[in-house]
Amino acid sequence: MPIVNFKSRAIRFVAAHAWVLALALSGCAHFQPRPISPARSLAAYEDRSLLRPDLEAFLAANHVATPAPGRRWDLKALTLAAFYYQPSLAYARAQLWAAQAARITAAERPNPSLSISPAHDSGIPGAPNPWIVPLSMDWPIETAGRRGDRMAVARHLSAAAHWDLIGTVWEVRNRLRAALLARYAAHRSEVLLVRQEAAQRTVLKLLEGQFKAGGVSGYELTQARITLDRTMLARQAQEGQIREARIALAGALGVPVRALRSVRFSFADFSDFPQNLTRPEVRRDALLGRSDVRAALERYAASQAALKLQIARQWPNIHLGPGYAWNAQLAGDSEWQLGLSVTLPVLNHNQGPIAEARARRRAVAARFIAVQADAVGQIDRALSAYYSALARMQTANALLGNLRRELTATREQVRAGERQPLDLANAKVTFYAAVQSRLAADLSAQQALGALEDAVQSPLTLSPSAVRSAESESASTLP
Repeated sequence: MPIVNFKSRAIRFVAAHAWVLALALSGCAHFQPRPISPARSLAAYEDRSLLRPDLEAFLAANHVATPAPGRRWDLKALTLAAFYYQPSLAYARAQLWAAQAARITAAERPNPSLSISPAHDSGIPGAPNPWIVPLSMDWPIETAGRRGDRMAVARHLSAAAHWDLIGTVWEVRNRLRAALLARYAAHRSEVLLVRQEAAQRTVLKLLEGQFKAGGVSGYELTQARITLDRTMLARQAQEGQIREARIALAGALGVPVRALRSVRFSFADFSDFPQNLTRPEVRRDALLGRSDVRAALERYAASQAALKLQIARQWPNIHLGPGYAWNAQLAGDSEWQLGLSVTLPVLNHNQGPIAEARARRRAVAARFIAVQADAVGQIDRALSAYYSALARMQTANALLGNLRRELTATREQVRAGERQPLDLANAKVTFYAAVQSRLAADLSAQQALGALEDAVQSPLTLSPSAVRSAESESASTLP
């Protein structure tokens, strides 16, 4: 019987099966380093602008024309710009992509393993070749549907991450609206304070003339000067408020402050006080469909699937172990074997992980109830604040109307010589103070409206297409 050359046979075996190894390695991913450079990321951030072509293309894709230089940016266009630039949205998108990638991991099946363990035995007299080459495989088979349960966990967690992203969209929009409202308030207050200061200067000038003539006391003149000084201080402080509002608006947009240097804004969105968000069906829809409520519900569904997975793990997986051995001692005989192995559940039945999964499900259920209860409180508080603000605004409007009529009457009486110019100057001061009060009431109502919009997250405020635009990949300084 001829002696088989082990070395040549091994080479032929490896060559014949090398394609299997090559095929397995061809689908492997390769690492590509993407370092973060603080200098480059800072430069990219500083280069952001509301006039960049990439932002213009993003606005056009969402059916919004970029305002031409010198034209005003309204809340809708600014909201899309914030969706494009805001770093918090980029982070929320990355979290969603990570959760979606986890679904790929959950769906993967365990790979089989192959082992080759050549042995050398020269202790058998007369053996033609001392080599024994056993080849064995371990092919795991998952049981009890645990792969489907694992996929369900990942699917629900991915859905929860998606709702978290939508919640971030509303946070970005609410922050931007609040910043734009603050910018409007600072600008409008400065204009009114300038007018009020001018009226008080007229009062002081007239009182100084009367004081020289002995018509008024020094106390009255001093009080007028104190009032004017207070108004001047308020106007000077308002200049700082304008700068702070500009910084806050830039931060809400995700751009540097210098990007807003030549940008003009439209505040027309703050002239309306809609009632459509106060309808009972809007409140009910919010309590069922708010992003945090839906995210909490998806996490509860994930905890359900996780418990089911741990229960399925009571049952052992099956491992098929077919094998092949070439026994050169028997003149190259081939030996085949079929192995089957299972883990024996004799020491535990996965009780610990099952108990942990049940406890987590209970905790997530409690979290869902807490989130929904918080939503109820937030919506009801927002509705109450909005109703109260609207009532104060109506009172302020009534007061301002009465003072406007009084100012008109005083002006006519002065022309007729029935009253003094000082009376008209004092009437103007009182009128502008009422205008400031009405502005404060309007701002309070707009702040309450913003809180209500954020609480109900209704499509009446932010269209589904706008939300979808925020879900797509936009500008980012990340690699």
